[in-house]
Order: sequence, then C-alpha cells, then structure tokens
Amino acid sequence: MSRLALALAALSCLALPASAQGDFPTKPIRFVVPAAAGGPTDLTARLIAQEMQKALGQPVVVEPKPGAGGNVGADAVAKSAPDGYTILMATIGTHAINQTLYKSLPFDPVKDFTPVTQVVQYPLIFVVNPSVPAKNVKEFIDYAKANPGKLNRASGGSGTSMHLSGELFRSMAGLDLPHIPYKGSAPALNDLMGGQVQLMFDSMMTALPLVKAGKLRALGTTGTTRSSAAPDVPTIAEQGMPQYSAAGWIGVVAPAKTPPEIVAKLRNAVVTALKTPQVAERLTSQAAEIVGSTPEEFGAFMKAETAKWAIAVRASGATVE
Repeated sequence: MSRLALALAALSCLALPASAQGDFPTKPIRFVVPAAAGGPTDLTARLIAQEMQKALGQPVVVEPKPGAGGNVGADAVAKSAPDGYTILMATIGTHAINQTLYKSLPFDPVKDFTPVTQVVQYPLIFVVNPSVPAKNVKEFIDYAKANPGKLNRASGGSGTSMHLSGELFRSMAGLDLPHIPYKGSAPALNDLMGGQVQLMFDSMMTALPLVKAGKLRALGTTGTTRSSAAPDVPTIAEQGMPQYSAAGWIGVVAPAKTPPEIVAKLRNAVVTALKTPQVAERLTSQAAEIVGSTPEEFGAFMKAETAKWAIAVRASGATVE
C-alpha cells in the first residue's frame, strides 16, 4: 500500500469517532435510576425520558437499579462506556452524602462521572406536633434551648436527607434534639401526629397535606427560596439562619470522558423536557423546583454539596459499611 493510501486510511479511522458523535444518538439510551421503581426519582426520570426521546429521536429507557443507598446503580454507570448511551439520575445520596456516609465506595463520584445538568431540587419542610408552642424557627430554637434533650426528632431513617437536614439544623443552631430513626416517612409521621416525637424534616409531598389538615404545624422550609407549594411558609434561612440550605436534589450525569458534544446534546434534551408545560406543571405540583443548570454549574454545585453534607454526616455519627 502506498504512503498516500496509508495516510488516507489513518485519517478515515480518526474521523470515525467525530462522525459518531455528530450522529448521536443512533440507538436507545439507557437511563439508570439508582432507586426503586415507583419512587419520586424513578417517576421524575420517566417523566423526563418521554420528552427526551422526542428531542433525541431515539428511545430513552429508564432502568431502576436500586441498592446500597443508590451506589449499585451509580457504580454500574461509572463502569459503562463513555459514549452517551448510558446515563445516571444522580441523587443527593450518590453524589454528595454517600462519600462521607459510606466507609468505602466502588466508584469516585467526581472522577468517574461527567456532569450533564441538575434537574430539580426538592426542599423539605420542618414540621412539629401542634403541642410544641413554637410558631416559627426562632421561637422553636428558644424553646428547644430551654428544654434540652426533651424534643425528639423523627426521620425516615439514618443517613437519609430527612435525617441529615435535621442534623444540619441542630448543629447550626446548637440544639440537643435526640434523633429517632424510623423505617420510612409514613411511620415517622404517624408518631409525630401522635405526639411520640415532636419534630421532623420531611418531604412536602407527604407532610404538607397534614399541615393543611391541621395535624402538624410547619415552621419553615429548607430551600434557598420559598416553595411555590407552600408560599406562606418562610424558609429557615430567612428566619435568622442565612447559611442554612438543605434541599434534596437529582440531576443527570454520564460516565467520565463522555465527549463534550454528546454531553451538550444530552443536556439540551433534558432542559427541553423540563420546559415543556406538562413536565413543568407535574414537577411543580410535587413541590419540585426546576433547575436545568449547565454542566459546569452542576459540577460546582455537587462539590459544594459534598462538603456541606460531610459536616452533617460527621456530626450525626452515622456510618455505613
């Protein structure tokens, strides 16, 4: 073969990846959810996937892969080819809390992934049994300091965002609020309404109806701005704790070294989905705040979240083998 033919052959081989990237996608995309089917993360992924496939022209298949606090699904994606055909719905657990909560992880949440976009954040709501006399966060702090160790704090389980949101609040306010973990939000809320425990940080989807029914009292929300689902409830931050922010969140990430052109196409598809009226209305009705950040913004956000939650996890003493 002549030198010219060899050179042309080499150039054609080099051009293949660029061409493949330009044509992306040419087959179905696997969207891994590191949580059980039917939960809020899974339902959000399915809602977005329906619109993503319209923008991309290929099916986006949601695959629940729960286990080990989300680590099973995250590890599967971390070890997938960086070609855009396997992506992950990252959560506050897989990409912020678990780095400190678990003694070891089979993947590196930073080095093994490429950020695509933050999808939504879910502020929690701080609720108390009506027997607690406090009507706002300042009154609660004063009351808790006057009654150290007498107000029990429920959560849906150790290491959950409900637990650690309360732990962050307790440590920042300097309070003694014993933690009582339950196996899920429902039994915790039952005991909170019954007066066996006195306070809880919980999802708005489950706690807000009880507030509206007069069975619980809301003292604040954990986001940086007031929630459209509860506009009359002030944030904890605006009640004398400006540094407090503890919203749950989910976002899309791809395996490390996924080409920027493919990341851009994936992000555009997600953001387009979030802007469709039916998706936006469904998410906001569930007290979600739509984000749609750039990959750079999402990467910086996850780094800050990891540092913040490390403090809360260490203060709680929670650890998982």
